[in-house]
Amino acid sequence: MKRFLAATALLALIALSFTACGGGSSSSSSSSKNNGGATQAHVFVTGEDAPVSSVVAFNITINQITLNNGSTSVVAMNTPTAVDFGRLVGLRSLLGFNSIAPGTYNSATVTFATNPAPTIDYIDLTASTPSLGTATGVLSNAKVTVAFPSNQPLVVGSSDMAGLHLDFDLRDSLAINNGNLVITNGQIAINPVLEVVAVSAASDLGQITDFTGNVVSVTTNSFVLQGPYGFQEMIDVNPSTQYNNGDTLASLLVNGIVSVEGTVQSDGSILASSVELITTDQAFLGGRILAVDPGPVVTMFVGEELGTSATIPVDSIQTVNLSQVNNWDICFIDNWFTNELFGPAYLVVGQRIFVGGTYQSKVFTPTMVSLRRQGIVGSLVQGSVTSVSQNIGDFEMQNDALLSYAAGGGPFPVATDNQTVFVNIDGLMGLESAGAANLVVTGLVFDNPQALGTPVAWVHRVRVLP
Repeated sequence: MKRFLAATALLALIALSFTACGGGSSSSSSSSKNNGGATQAHVFVTGEDAPVSSVVAFNITINQITLNNGSTSVVAMNTPTAVDFGRLVGLRSLLGFNSIAPGTYNSATVTFATNPAPTIDYIDLTASTPSLGTATGVLSNAKVTVAFPSNQPLVVGSSDMAGLHLDFDLRDSLAINNGNLVITNGQIAINPVLEVVAVSAASDLGQITDFTGNVVSVTTNSFVLQGPYGFQEMIDVNPSTQYNNGDTLASLLVNGIVSVEGTVQSDGSILASSVELITTDQAFLGGRILAVDPGPVVTMFVGEELGTSATIPVDSIQTVNLSQVNNWDICFIDNWFTNELFGPAYLVVGQRIFVGGTYQSKVFTPTMVSLRRQGIVGSLVQGSVTSVSQNIGDFEMQNDALLSYAAGGGPFPVATDNQTVFVNIDGLMGLESAGAANLVVTGLVFDNPQALGTPVAWVHRVRVLP
């Protein structure tokens, strides 16, 4: 496969999108928020996933999360929350916020619901067109206690705030044989393997990179969002907040659908570094593209939806005609050059997209398409790393179910730059000596200009899995 190295303009645009992420600090919050006194501390909970390449949805309900210090326990999250960890591959969303007693906590206990049982959706690539398989999860243990890393407890002082980052390791949690899910009579065994880490709101793992919902109300410097996990969240904005397509806070209408990234604040609100108005028409679909036909018409796995459930439910495969869409967008990037990178001619299998539109008489009519950041799992192809300068360069990955499928079964290129964050590895040169390491990278997937119709990933985060 030809080596893919960055064009300067494209590299600059992607670098801009990475540095635009980030946050600062603002008011209000989740249903689990408890207004304690001045002696109280606060904890927020974020979720992420170390995935299995073929799994596109892993739905499980968290009933409660407690923090423990050997003698006492406090509740970090106590509202049953249904989470799709399959969607949170390389992405972080706010799951909860609560007041707790100040202290040092050495472990976390996570209690999952058995009713409803977990469900797993996976892509079957054995047919000419990818199809969807579904299995019910059977938990070996509904309550799991996990220690924080050695010498890195969660410490929070009076009136301070700390974060709990929860990573559900699907690779080690699901029954797998030779890379394939072991499904018997429609069921799959789940032995929950979790990783918990104490984080700050400003740290990489503490940032919120994926939070989408309906606008409930708008005030002078903030708006309330009905979030994806059942609670309403206050979103603050400031002069540094970036919007797409010339939008402003005044563009956000009640019931419009908005996506946000930013930083959790001490009162449980999110200070938005970026705000994207998906649609004011109260309906959207989100998920990964499984097939592209002329028109363009896409077949996509719907991992998220708002306003279309009567005929287009979540966790289903749908065919969507995009031929009448004139608004093509790249998430959280407001730049004239985006039309040169993404549009009706640049759709490829494996991309994650949002489709906003109207829904009337049970008919969904698309009006905009937004290319979304996504996590990509696979293994590093040995000997494929090329470094132009520091972390500017590229490498190849193999085995992400959809992207390798789109690349004709072979590896696909991944480009990095000096803004790319490397986790568990010393930059691009460290990656060169990492062998066939397992990776999760996070970024944007484009049509590869050197091999049209196949994917190339531009990433802002490279994480080497243990």
